Amino acid sequence: MDSLKFRQKTLASDKLIGTFLNTGSPALAEIAGVAGLDWCLLDMEHGSGSWDMLAYQLMALGGTSTAPIVRLPSVESVYFTRALDLGAWGLMLPNVNTSEEAQNAVDYSRYPPHGTRGVSSVNRGCQYGTRFEEQLKTAHLSTLLIAQIESPLALRNLDEIAGTDGIDALFVGPGDLSVSMGIPKQFDHPDFLEAIDKTASVASDHGKASGILGFTESDMERYYEMGFNLVAVGSDGGMVANGFKSLVAASREFRH
Repeated sequence: MDSLKFRQKTLASDKLIGTFLNTGSPALAEIAGVAGLDWCLLDMEHGSGSWDMLAYQLMALGGTSTAPIVRLPSVESVYFTRALDLGAWGLMLPNVNTSEEAQNAVDYSRYPPHGTRGVSSVNRGCQYGTRFEEQLKTAHLSTLLIAQIESPLALRNLDEIAGTDGIDALFVGPGDLSVSMGIPKQFDHPDFLEAIDKTASVASDHGKASGILGFTESDMERYYEMGFNLVAVGSDGGMVANGFKSLVAASREFRH
């Protein structure tokens, strides 16, 4: 699968399973890719990895069929250029609250005349120049842009954000959204459920995809049923931590 096909599958509402990579580890990125995940979110907002480590994670996923999506630290043009030049197939944009912010993101992600992305002809994203002319002409067709919905203001502006040409998906950040709504981590609260249902519905009305982060495997079914197709479950750090905790807990019966 390449970046164009992944964007097409996302917009066609194919059910795509992923996870967040927040440790910055290339080894764990490769393990996630080899496992067969459809996509991985490389987290530059809350993750512990550096930009140097991001490059190695992208290289690790490059040997698999898993789509690498990078969550930027914020919606600033320099981050778009850097992540895309390194070879990200798509970008997750944190805390998008208005159509203006959404439009800025689209502009930053696209080369002229489609946007204002800075041009470099020798980087990993264009295979060090060998695909530069192709990228210059077609990158706007193959770069997935995902706007995160994380506040009541974003909920009020869902139609305008989803209606922005070039924004491909709305993605619920459940932690931030629940906290900003005054119901921290109450993911079964009626107000939270109403908010995420509205997000998926508005995205669908505009012909866009929708996504959300779940925390257990059982979350997959209910989120797919709600209409989300870009579903992530957990993180590399969380899965490793839970594995070690399970091992220690299992060992206690042998310590008497």
